Amino acid sequence: MKIAFIVNQFPTLSETFILNQITGLIDRGYEVDIYADRSGDMSKIHPAVEKYHLQARTRYIGKPDDRIMRLFQVFKLLPNFLRDPILLLESLNFLKYGKQAASLALLFYAAQLLDKKQRYDIIHCHFGPNGLRAMLLKEMGIFEGRLITKFYGYDISEYIKQYGINVYDKLFATGELCCPISNHMKLELLKLGCGEEQLVIHRIGVDCSKFTFALRQQPKDGITRIITLARLVEKKGVEYGVRAIANLVKSGTKIEYKIVGDGPLRENLEQLIQELNVPGSIKLVGWKQQQEVVKILNESHILLAPSVTSQQGDQEGTPTVLMEAIAMGLPVVSTYHSGIPEIIEDGISGFLVPERDVNALTEKLGYLIAHSEIWPAMGLAGRNFAEKHYDINKLNDQLVEIYCSLSHPKAENKTALTVS
Repeated sequence: MKIAFIVNQFPTLSETFILNQITGLIDRGYEVDIYADRSGDMSKIHPAVEKYHLQARTRYIGKPDDRIMRLFQVFKLLPNFLRDPILLLESLNFLKYGKQAASLALLFYAAQLLDKKQRYDIIHCHFGPNGLRAMLLKEMGIFEGRLITKFYGYDISEYIKQYGINVYDKLFATGELCCPISNHMKLELLKLGCGEEQLVIHRIGVDCSKFTFALRQQPKDGITRIITLARLVEKKGVEYGVRAIANLVKSGTKIEYKIVGDGPLRENLEQLIQELNVPGSIKLVGWKQQQEVVKILNESHILLAPSVTSQQGDQEGTPTVLMEAIAMGLPVVSTYHSGIPEIIEDGISGFLVPERDVNALTEKLGYLIAHSEIWPAMGLAGRNFAEKHYDINKLNDQLVEIYCSLSHPKAENKTALTVS
């Protein structure tokens, strides 16, 4: 079976869930090609990218952001324009293809893919907008294959707010399958008009064998080590975590809080930490590779993930770090947000509070720190839950079943493939 993955960036450290699917399919003997708009941060690359030679499988087909580079690329692609001028003129038909044509995005996609027709058994698009892109490329005859679109969070929250509730209507009508990563997202897609028969929940997961379980115990030095792993953007809610930790530090609680990640809000967070006068207890440590993340998780007692809905309507999906944390036995404090309650069982593997509620975060963190005797039971419950519902090997087997159900359709309802 030949599979195309359509993604925004590749490789990128913040999307190990896509990487785990790619390597899992390769391990199972499938041929996988990757199509991305652009590369991610190449200074930090997951070891699997090199191990599986994934950059050799990747084609970058996006339109350059820089206008000069865009003009240079046009000249470079001139022979392709001459090979099939009718198709390339069609890619400029904004009346038919809308903003994708008007922005010249389709022109760049088409010109870079004309060397041969892209024939696949499955075209697997990660995030809704990439499903729309692949749908148009199929319509133009550049791609061939059965279309699956996987939805993760912003694509059915902020993207809908920006482009309207009908933005996916044509994709629902022409695509074979939509795969939300949680029950919450399935309900949202049903509201948008996706047919029940087109929906299969397929969760993202982690390799539990790489995240060693350990019972958390009260620290001998009396310092509770708390960790947040997140892109520093509004929906991660890191500001509220910082404020809650600052409250506890000022009350005399000994805490070492590490925030692993980077992003546009870093400077704001650094300023907030200074204003709250807690730079000795709260550290922004930047992005880390997976082995470094595992080491920090091993040294931590609690994971804090205070996710919120952004002012633009952007939401989380099911953050991978929550699965990693519970697989390793860390109790979690998080929020009632999107698919998070499907990972963290309130009062069992951690605590959940309302979004943006600093007082509730402070209270639950304080309770958890003061009652370290409940950490082992919470950790064990989380590990069992991760193994049952979020083990990547089981989920990759399920993905193969989904692919085969499309390649060899049977009479049974596709929703029987839902991963619970």
